[in-house]
Amino acid sequence: MANKPSIPKGTRDFLPEQSLKRQFIFDTARSTFQLYGYQPIETPAMENLDTLLGKYGEEGDRLVFKILPRGEKLNKLVQSVVGLSESSETDFKQLNPNASSFVSINIGDEALRYDLTVPFARFVVQNQNELSFPFKRYQIQPVWRADRPQKGRYREFYQCDVDVIGSDSLLNEAELLCIVNDVFSKLGLGDIVIRLNNRKILSGIAKAAGLGGYFTDMTVAIDKLDKIGIEGVREEMIKRGLPESGVKKALDHINRKGDIDNVLRMLSGSLTGEAEAQKGIDEVRKVLKALPMEVKQKVQLDLTLARGLNYYTGAIIEVGHAAFPSSICGGGRYDDLTGIFGLPGMSGVGVSFGADRIYDLMEELKLFPDSLSTSGEVLFVNFGEAEAEACLKLAAQLRMEGYSSEVYPDAAKMQKQMKYANSRGFHFVALIGSEELKQGQVTIKDMRSGDQYAVLQKDLVKFILDKTSDE
Repeated sequence: MANKPSIPKGTRDFLPEQSLKRQFIFDTARSTFQLYGYQPIETPAMENLDTLLGKYGEEGDRLVFKILPRGEKLNKLVQSVVGLSESSETDFKQLNPNASSFVSINIGDEALRYDLTVPFARFVVQNQNELSFPFKRYQIQPVWRADRPQKGRYREFYQCDVDVIGSDSLLNEAELLCIVNDVFSKLGLGDIVIRLNNRKILSGIAKAAGLGGYFTDMTVAIDKLDKIGIEGVREEMIKRGLPESGVKKALDHINRKGDIDNVLRMLSGSLTGEAEAQKGIDEVRKVLKALPMEVKQKVQLDLTLARGLNYYTGAIIEVGHAAFPSSICGGGRYDDLTGIFGLPGMSGVGVSFGADRIYDLMEELKLFPDSLSTSGEVLFVNFGEAEAEACLKLAAQLRMEGYSSEVYPDAAKMQKQMKYANSRGFHFVALIGSEELKQGQVTIKDMRSGDQYAVLQKDLVKFILDKTSDE
């Protein structure tokens, strides 16, 4: 008995209508990126494991999908783990994957990419002689995470990334925020909230609270604020060994709310002796000053925003919407990510649009244009070999003018062909039977109005043009 087909949890199939909607998101992002001068690149789905590990923090590293070795390497791995004198793929399948001896070793040298930013840094180092700096790139590809599937969280999903590398200018941050606003406005999501913070401010807060040596632990805990709340963050920090008095001071700082200028002024006063924090405060002010009012009105300073990825060093950005529980876009400044791969001092900044979350949100709010459709324009009914030949020539003429046209492949019953036309939503059905073939005519049925017309074959393109332009 055949197994019931299924797909892995956290992945999805997309039907034609859904794929068109997703393509609308990709096309909107791509066209906006290009308006700002960004260029496309692509990187492999797989990266070397050592390229990825150590860049995302302990939480992120756990979610990297590792690829098992194959063939003889797999056999040697099994022997090294369990001491089998003879091993086979069957033996391997019987192993307990939860055994400590099994999970404690590196089981492969390759992995599926976790995001597009670290592979981009690797790409820049490898291709530095072919690029002009500052280099402005965009990339629209899938990524994979060994996460627990839930609403808005998938194990395979698309990111639409836009980055500029090789420039320290804060104008880049301002430009990216304008791109964020433009993309979401075009998608009908202009009522976004852009949350902004700076890792330098968080670092200064940590030092002022006596937590300088616990900065990573502090940011990892703060990054869970949306999930576990402020008391949960406090408990998480103390559990990680942070001194309780320092935790209180740090949380008092990051809990500041209110007008951006007032919060920055208060922060500047309370962190007078922290040069790094003062630099972060100054950077935030400069970014805000460079923004047009339309964008600035959507920006909120959020000192609880940490984005627990190890590579962020300056601005951190997260975009949310009231109708969605998770962020739909995020990013920030990374000053030396390329240095890990041997090219120090190459500062970059970028944002990543979560295409799958945006898709889910737009579906929920019914924001996709009605014009997105899998329907064709003209279907030619197939009455037989000679008639089909005439249909093929006319279909080719229509396609040359940009009209979607199909010839039904088989001389099936009329009822079956019309059912296909209805299910696909064709605007017109063209019929060339033996009589039409003799007279050089084609019978056109408008499937929307129900009207029927007799048209000379030589006039078909003009007829379709006139009918569609009238609507």
